[in-house]
Amino acid sequence: MNAPLTFYTHPMSRGRVARWMLEETGLPYETVLLDYDTTMKAPEYRAINPMGKVPAIKHGDTVVTENAAIAMYLADLVPGKQLSPPVGSAARGPYYRWISFMGPMEQLMVAKASAAKLPDPRMAGFGTEQELLDTLESAVKDREHLAGDHFTAVDLLVAASLSWYLQFKLLEARPAFTQFATLHRTRPAALRAEEIDNALLAKK
Repeated sequence: MNAPLTFYTHPMSRGRVARWMLEETGLPYETVLLDYDTTMKAPEYRAINPMGKVPAIKHGDTVVTENAAIAMYLADLVPGKQLSPPVGSAARGPYYRWISFMGPMEQLMVAKASAAKLPDPRMAGFGTEQELLDTLESAVKDREHLAGDHFTAVDLLVAASLSWYLQFKLLEARPAFTQFATLHRTRPAALRAEEIDNALLAKK
């Protein structure tokens, strides 16, 4: 990988998930710190992400936003790390499934955080809260990995999401959730990423 890799973030944002993924890859990258409502909304950054949100990465001329897309993109850059199952393998389906499942989960968590009335389950992408939580619990219960027999980007994304929502008490603290989150949040790359972002936050 010869093209430069640039990471746009804020230490208190969803960028913490992307930072963890970057640290898992072992790839060299430059960090560009942005501030809410100022540099994050400036024309220079909107040229990278018109939404004016972080995280984003730029790899050569390629821009990727959204944590799920960033994780999958980075995993494919380092096939030797086995952070994504091989295309065509039986593990590829669960890999896509549970990464995508974090979208409806976030919709539910944001609705709860804003004290909004939950929408009709027939319209909501997450169905009902009970259905979503039961489905996710059945996926992670008594399991270390969601796609195959070793750690991949889907484990990272699900563990990071569980950890985040448990921290803010938006998610019911079922044992299966806390166990899965704790298992992966103690990985060296996760601890390294947290240390980097905490140090950057202390300087703010």
